[in-house]
Amino acid sequence: MLYTALLALLTPLVVLRLWLKGRVQPAYRLRIGERFGWVPSHSVAVWVHAVSVGESLAALPLIEALIQRHGERQVWVTTTTPTGSERVQAALGTRVIHTYAPYDLPQVVARFLLRAQPRQVVVMETELWPNLFHALKARGIPLTIANARLSPRSFKGYSKVAGFTRSVLAAVTTVAAQSRLDAERFSALGAPKVETIGNLKFDLALPTEPHALTADIARLGRSNRAAWVAVSTHEGEEDIVLDAHQQMLAREPSTLLILVPRHPQRFDAVAKRLAARGFAFQRRSTLAENPGAVAGPLPTTILLGDSMGEVMAYLAAGQVAFVGGSLVPVGGHNLLEPAALGLPVLFGPHMHNFLDARALLLAADCAREITDAASLAAALLEWLPWEKSQTHPEPEHQARSERARAAVAANRGALQRLLTLLAGDKINT
Repeated sequence: MLYTALLALLTPLVVLRLWLKGRVQPAYRLRIGERFGWVPSHSVAVWVHAVSVGESLAALPLIEALIQRHGERQVWVTTTTPTGSERVQAALGTRVIHTYAPYDLPQVVARFLLRAQPRQVVVMETELWPNLFHALKARGIPLTIANARLSPRSFKGYSKVAGFTRSVLAAVTTVAAQSRLDAERFSALGAPKVETIGNLKFDLALPTEPHALTADIARLGRSNRAAWVAVSTHEGEEDIVLDAHQQMLAREPSTLLILVPRHPQRFDAVAKRLAARGFAFQRRSTLAENPGAVAGPLPTTILLGDSMGEVMAYLAAGQVAFVGGSLVPVGGHNLLEPAALGLPVLFGPHMHNFLDARALLLAADCAREITDAASLAAALLEWLPWEKSQTHPEPEHQARSERARAAVAANRGALQRLLTLLAGDKINT
């Protein structure tokens, strides 16, 4: 197969790329053997693959439900990136088996399947791996593509190699699509069984108890200070966010920005940028290491969220959220997390990875598209509850908050529909 031959030729370059990326993020140089199928032997009921952080977060409620169904250490979770790996380990610990995913080479896939022996496989979103998929079909192992989505651009690309795509999708037991349009595109490409279940990201788990971070943030200043959160920011976005925050400080010097970069390898660089621009800021890692360090009101105007696995806690401490990856052409990140917590949401024009969520929140009048620092600042000036405390927001903010929560709540249910589908797919014994 041409695909396999090309992948085999490219594999040394892929490994070299891992090694080079390891100069910035050393975790890329670790556990490389796992990527070639050298994993522990441990037979499991289900293997769930989630590429990186976004897919891992979407998969967490599903994985928790599968643990409840099959027991601890009966779910094998793989990721491709170190950040996804860190998120899985932080959230699930030793309750699951976790490794990197194997490269899609026949011998590597065979080695991994021999050692993991999954009786069912779930691949999150749109990861089409020809050799893996054909190996699963040959072994009679049910395969589900969960939370599946296919953008117009991806559909067009797969259509150009229609025969190849059809042969790959023929090995899939069920495609569980996010929307009717996604389902239609997968069917048109030749998927034999497609079900529309909705978006798993609506079924995200909400915090049930106050996070320790909330108390730390409260000690950073007056309890009634306005606070906004910029999450999942990328290079090129922080300066826009900081320009907008400068305008907030001119309006009200006590305004707090909680800034959470998307990738941990950028934490130090962003901290240097804050210092270079003269902002008074605290790092979350400093507060975590010295929880008693903040004893009273400080001149802090920015909290740098340099930690993993605490996005929901950061959001819960704010009143309005800006979601990054949208002012630069990344495609945006999850708008539903802040909305589920009742935060009105702001985002840039590059939201092609979350078009449905974007349309939903705009229609609910709890979101707004911005284009630059000026429009971001204008939206914040309008939407932040300036006159009241965080626990008694102004009526306009409260109404947007309630609309955001309601929009997410009305679309829950994809998880249960997916679990029903998985239960219907016979697991080999």
